[in-house]
Amino acid sequence: MTMNMFSRFLSGGVVAMLIVSGAAAHHGWSWAEAEQIELRGTIRDIYIGPPHPTLDVETADDGVWRVDLANPRQTERSGFVEGSAKVGDEVVVLGNRSTDPDEKHMKAVRITVGGKSYDLYPQRIKTN
Repeated sequence: MTMNMFSRFLSGGVVAMLIVSGAAAHHGWSWAEAEQIELRGTIRDIYIGPPHPTLDVETADDGVWRVDLANPRQTERSGFVEGSAKVGDEVVVLGNRSTDPDEKHMKAVRITVGGKSYDLYPQRIKTN
């Protein structure tokens, strides 16, 4: 193998590792605190699609938070589908916030809209 081919091979491997580790960090829980919090607010945006459905939730005193839901199939299995909520609805989110205190971002384990709860990750819910 020539040095040029080896360099390309090595560079490709490094890029692949970065992509995989970035995806794992995004899809895992390592970026979120272990303690769960409850966030109450108004839905300002809803995205239902891959890689994760999201809600933008505006709170009364803390601005807009980005809330990651489960992957699309798991979110659907929880019962939360297109039309389950709309912009302007009040929502209560139970989940794990980002370990970065400057980031208004959390991963939901349960969302409640209009009195109906959707357990996205029932096995991870620490409070009822």
